[in-house]
Amino acid sequence: MMVNSATLPRIPLDKWANSFVDYMIDSFSGVFTGINQIMTSLISSLEWALTASPPLVTVVVFVLLALWLTDWKIAVFTCFGLLLISLNLWEASMLTLSLVLASTIISLLFGVPLGILSHRFNKIGAVIKPILDIMQTMPAFVYLIPSVLLFGLGNVTALIATFIFAMPPAVRLTLLGLQQVPQTTLEAAEAFGATEWQKLIKVQLPLALPMIMSGVNQVIMLSLSMVVISSMVGAGGLGAEVLRSISMLDVGLGFIGGIAVVIIAVILDRLTHLSTQKRKGIQSSK
Repeated sequence: MMVNSATLPRIPLDKWANSFVDYMIDSFSGVFTGINQIMTSLISSLEWALTASPPLVTVVVFVLLALWLTDWKIAVFTCFGLLLISLNLWEASMLTLSLVLASTIISLLFGVPLGILSHRFNKIGAVIKPILDIMQTMPAFVYLIPSVLLFGLGNVTALIATFIFAMPPAVRLTLLGLQQVPQTTLEAAEAFGATEWQKLIKVQLPLALPMIMSGVNQVIMLSLSMVVISSMVGAGGLGAEVLRSISMLDVGLGFIGGIAVVIIAVILDRLTHLSTQKRKGIQSSK
């Protein structure tokens, strides 16, 4: 027996979502305006820091950073990769990097404390985990729709959508790192009279740092992918160049933009991933 779908009750989830967004716009427009101004200042400050000096100076700074955090091989790749970018899409690349850094900073400011709270209080963890599941499985393009309605077109919309998309790994891997701290170590800290705050700062977070840094790595990679997608809502940077190449059917422009994204992704990935491994080696040698 076939059931007519017209006779089945329909849950108006779309109307509820639209009503919620309309309520937020009507009730908290001033709050969103303030957030817009703060995020604009953050992006502008990071972009100014990356573009105030000549490209060659910025390249040298990144090479020295790569030498300090990783090894000479990554430093050489960073040098040649950034020099290649400087010949073609330097301004767009620095804007993209500014958006990625801003998203990473905000994601960590929210994600690490939420991971700590989830570990400390089981009830908070029980609420946060399903929300993180939804955030990680929701298609990336869906985040752009409410962001545009709340913040308009531009870089701030890209930043907000990127932050929501990229934050879950920071929470999950902070929680996982804290859960992997040996119980015997905590008992030893308690035996020496450490308070809960001292155990967190001096024992749990240092031991969980490698896992937290893995979360930083994941946040950066997700932020970079989302920043490129956010060109659809008026964000600048390399995503805008790729989108322009699609509209013009310009294979060369798209290839150059794609190579620039790959170079930035590899540099950021190696700086965070290999620096964590290097820190592990130093700790194990001690």
